[in-house]
Amino acid sequence: MLSGLLIVLLPLLLGYLVRVRSTRLLNLINRAVNGSVYLILLFMGVSLAGLENLSSQLSRLGGNALLLFSITTVLNLGALWWLSRRVALKAGGSPVVENAPTSKLAAMQGSLMLVGVVAGGVAVGLLLGPLIGEALFTTADWLAEWVLYALLVLIGCQLRNSGMPLKQILLNRLGLAIAVTLALSSLLAGLLAAPLLSLSWNEGLAMASGFGWYSLSAILIGDQLGPLMGGVAFFNDLTRELLAFILIPLVIHRHTALAIGYGGATSMDFTLPVIQQHGGVACVPIAVVSGFILSLLSPPLILFFLSLSG
Repeated sequence: MLSGLLIVLLPLLLGYLVRVRSTRLLNLINRAVNGSVYLILLFMGVSLAGLENLSSQLSRLGGNALLLFSITTVLNLGALWWLSRRVALKAGGSPVVENAPTSKLAAMQGSLMLVGVVAGGVAVGLLLGPLIGEALFTTADWLAEWVLYALLVLIGCQLRNSGMPLKQILLNRLGLAIAVTLALSSLLAGLLAAPLLSLSWNEGLAMASGFGWYSLSAILIGDQLGPLMGGVAFFNDLTRELLAFILIPLVIHRHTALAIGYGGATSMDFTLPVIQQHGGVACVPIAVVSGFILSLLSPPLILFFLSLSG
């Protein structure tokens, strides 16, 4: 367990130690993060193509992902709604941020593109698999793992240079409360879904610990439980992001904590522009803190729960 945790946490820590003052270099890091995510998902698609009885396996993948997502969403929304009624947090008190995405379709375009990348990887695997053989899928798994390590270094660097000191994160009680509520309700959903997915209790908890970080959960879960479960984790977490884009504008003024929290780890990056636009700048630090904490929790929790199988 400790070796697995170190393998994932060490790149994050190494990246976090790097202080970047150049805006140009930070932009390059941001682009490299996006490129790494696309590469990982492309390789994951190639690995999926190596499954036997692919059509029936993909049908099972979709059914399992829908089941896990449905249970998780019901519990997340219920817990965050409860929290929203108990905290003094209202959106709209500050001017909204300009130049944010103005339509749900524009906001979701990047997420839908990720699905296309996975589908492209499956197509590549189906075309090249018969020519290259098993070596293609083994190489894809190996490359995905190393790209993940590079991605973790870059993400650690992003976190360090996000302008959010650790002291400010730890003292932001609203962001912490939202993150803890989302995490606990997600883990409960994993426990409930585990027997329905024919998984052990700890594997169910691992599946629920992505908190929206689909590139990480897909690779870590896929490495231990196979590409099918890695695909389930990916689509469960990606669908969270897609629903968040729709949900945030509808509920942020009445249930601000729910709107900020449902996106999980994505509240500090992909769904942040939508939170900015519809909730105002006062919501931004809370969203960043919540997403930051969930991003830090996700890797060790996934690896810890998976290690209990051994």
